[in-house]
Amino acid sequence: MGWINKYIFLIIFLILITSLFSGCASLNSKKFLERETFRKEEKTGAKGWWYAKFRMDWPKDAEPLWHMDPLLAHRVIAPVLSRYSEEISLWRFHRRAAPDASGHQFSFIFYADPQVADRVFASIRSNRILKDMKSAGIILEDVYDDTGRISKPNVEDTSDRNWSLPIQKSWPYFIMGVSQTWLDLIEQGVVQRGKIDRSASCRDILAFYKGVNEDIGATWQKEGQHAFLHHLNALFGYEPLVIYEKRLTTF
Repeated sequence: MGWINKYIFLIIFLILITSLFSGCASLNSKKFLERETFRKEEKTGAKGWWYAKFRMDWPKDAEPLWHMDPLLAHRVIAPVLSRYSEEISLWRFHRRAAPDASGHQFSFIFYADPQVADRVFASIRSNRILKDMKSAGIILEDVYDDTGRISKPNVEDTSDRNWSLPIQKSWPYFIMGVSQTWLDLIEQGVVQRGKIDRSASCRDILAFYKGVNEDIGATWQKEGQHAFLHHLNALFGYEPLVIYEKRLTTF
């Protein structure tokens, strides 16, 4: 009977050892899969800021073609926003014109993952209006960020570093609302003036958006103080703010 007991003990021991190793293997496999899933989610879920910049021709001693900005916003960027609205967390426009290397430049800035940024840039590059304006020499170049790495991962990374951190983090939401308002004014201005013919030349398209830009400028001058500045001040409880004023003075 002693050898039978030894045999049974050996079988039980082998079963325990086998279970232990298979359990470790299963646990290790599970941990490996969890790590790989986390890495995959981390890679695909990471977001950052991306820039699409458009530099316009600006002849010396001439005014910038400010109406090119609403044209680009409405005819090039608006379709992209409509298509990828659920995948772009934050976005805004930036307009500038200064006598430097960048000159007159319009920018579309958005917060999304690199895969979405690739698709957005591809859609912009394929836009017919953009191609026509480049061929006509009105747009000198369009530049896009490299999506190979995320250089601006934080929400506050494109805000002014001179601001406090709370403002840096909240400002992107404010300026997105402002940009949306401006884009909506452009769309309403286009509707009011009537649709422009699809076969219109670049010159005709520019003239059309020049009128739209002037309409928006007039609206801003007439209604901007109350509609925007007053209500913004009211939102902050009519607290006074510091205004830095530059003016010529004689003594």
